[in-house]
Amino acid sequence: MKQPYRVGIVGAAASGKTTLAQALAERYGAIWVPEYLREFCDTRQSVPVSTDQFHIATTQVAREDALAAQGGRFLFCDTTPLMTAVYSIHYFGGIDEQLESLASSRQYDITLVCKPEFAWIPDGLHHEEEDVSGIIDSILLDQLARRGVPYTRISGDLEERLKQVGRLLGG
Repeated sequence: MKQPYRVGIVGAAASGKTTLAQALAERYGAIWVPEYLREFCDTRQSVPVSTDQFHIATTQVAREDALAAQGGRFLFCDTTPLMTAVYSIHYFGGIDEQLESLASSRQYDITLVCKPEFAWIPDGLHHEEEDVSGIIDSILLDQLARRGVPYTRISGDLEERLKQVGRLLGG
């Protein structure tokens, strides 16, 4: 079975990743992979610590691979291991070896970087205690450049974002 075209959607908290992933899946009749970090925080009723980062990233990847095995034209991934690495840099001062290996080896057919342009609203355990979206965005762009990962910056309201992605995906 042919693997679906994998679209990695990354960006700071409240940058519209989840909304975009859901909308793209609906528009293209495709599957999307929700961000595991939300479930992790809800289930444990706590924020992750540095030793949780690799588990979060590997669980995300396992779910992505399981959904990719179902086939289809596209798979929209609401975050990638690189985002876990970015948060590890910001909150824990670096990326452990296992997470670095995973983040470096994971490939996507296209990477979309959502511009952090929406109003930040605290969301309990899911997001930062204060708006650090500019800092996270800067670390993300730096990591993409260091790793030589090509990406497309997505901005505007949801309709504009869908148009931008539609041009990239050919429809």
